[in-house]
Amino acid sequence: MSTTRWTFLSNHTHVLVCIARDPAATMREVAERVGITERAVQRIVRDLEAAGYVRRRREGRRNTYALRSDRPLRHPLEAGTDVRTLLSVLDPGVVDDVDRGEAAATATSGPGEAGT
Repeated sequence: MSTTRWTFLSNHTHVLVCIARDPAATMREVAERVGITERAVQRIVRDLEAAGYVRRRREGRRNTYALRSDRPLRHPLEAGTDVRTLLSVLDPGVVDDVDRGEAAATATSGPGEAGT
């Protein structure tokens, strides 16, 4: 019998859900919730930013994040499914918060900022 711990969702998904639930969470807080290192969370957030799933905004000395819930999932098996649909299954209450965060990020982003 295998004692290897595995889950149905990837760490990228876990980080995305944490950011959706708490856009002002620190990387340390996300790492503790997901059960991975802070460095791993930083790498995942960079991946999500580079692919256009997450926008980072500096607020004082901290970062806040906004998700792009209209972005499609990446694997061919999930073709036609977007982040909003995934979140609505995993945490239905967070979708409205994400939509409000997207609207705020779009409204406050200027040229050259992370939200553009």
